[in-house]
Amino acid sequence: MKKKLSGFTASLLSLLSLVPVTAFAEDGQSSANIQTATGGSVFWTLIFPLIIMFVLLYFVAIKPQKKREQELKDIQDSMQVGDEVVTGGGIVGIIVSISEDTAVIETGGGKTKIRVKKWAINENITSAERIKAEKASADKKKASAIASAGLAEKSEPTKKKKSKKDGE
Repeated sequence: MKKKLSGFTASLLSLLSLVPVTAFAEDGQSSANIQTATGGSVFWTLIFPLIIMFVLLYFVAIKPQKKREQELKDIQDSMQVGDEVVTGGGIVGIIVSISEDTAVIETGGGKTKIRVKKWAINENITSAERIKAEKASADKKKASAIASAGLAEKSEPTKKKKSKKDGE
């Protein structure tokens, strides 16, 4: 007489079939005790490495991609008329006008105008230069504030080392 097993029972039996069973238990241990002792290691051998792989995947692939997407969205939102931009196809131009979802850029010496979607713009050269200039001015202000407070360490004059040619 065959009994139909429920889904849970069938999956439990398939998991237990992965656990090695010894026919001859040593030191008076029964095979059931050995199965339960090694059944706890299923977590450590199968599930724990999967968890570690997903965590690594998140930090290696997903998080940097989200950061890049956010930076690209910020670039596209901060576009202004007169900015120099580069599209995904490599077209370089200056923004002439901006609407909700498109921008008109002027390229080349012939003053050719091209209308492109905002999502097609990958780089805003002018804003990148603005950000670099702001960082440089902030660093200069910070350095001057430290120097004016007298907290900057004065470097000792470097002593000139004698080289073999100087000694001869």
